[in-house]
Amino acid sequence: MKSGKPPRLVFLTLEAERRLARWISRRGRSRGISAPAAGVLFHVASAPGTTTGEVAAALHGSAAGTSGLLARMEQAGLIHREPDPEDRRTIRVNLAEAGEHALEDVRAAITDLNHLITNGFTEEELETVSRWLRHVSRSVG
Repeated sequence: MKSGKPPRLVFLTLEAERRLARWISRRGRSRGISAPAAGVLFHVASAPGTTTGEVAAALHGSAAGTSGLLARMEQAGLIHREPDPEDRRTIRVNLAEAGEHALEDVRAAITDLNHLITNGFTEEELETVSRWLRHVSRSVG
């Protein structure tokens, strides 16, 4: 550190997160896909039949906020929510056909974004960044 002051890592991390979310949302705007909705698509694709609670946990979101997001996504035809046949209090979430198509677009956008944000960095530098981000996540829970 040349100036003797530590880098503003918390500010820079939060700013980067906001800008990444905005970039994803701009790319998904034509299909009505926000960054949180993209997260839902990825989670539901990797865990078909997931519960609404599991979606909320995967997004690190509140139950109410996740419920509203899922309602909007269902209304847009991206997902289906159905009561679990074994426990009617549990709601299961699956991708609708439009959600599968939207997921293809999101995957392409994320590939583009990864190329954009890793351009100019070595594998070693990126591994250090990855290790630091994992450390932050573990440290603050």
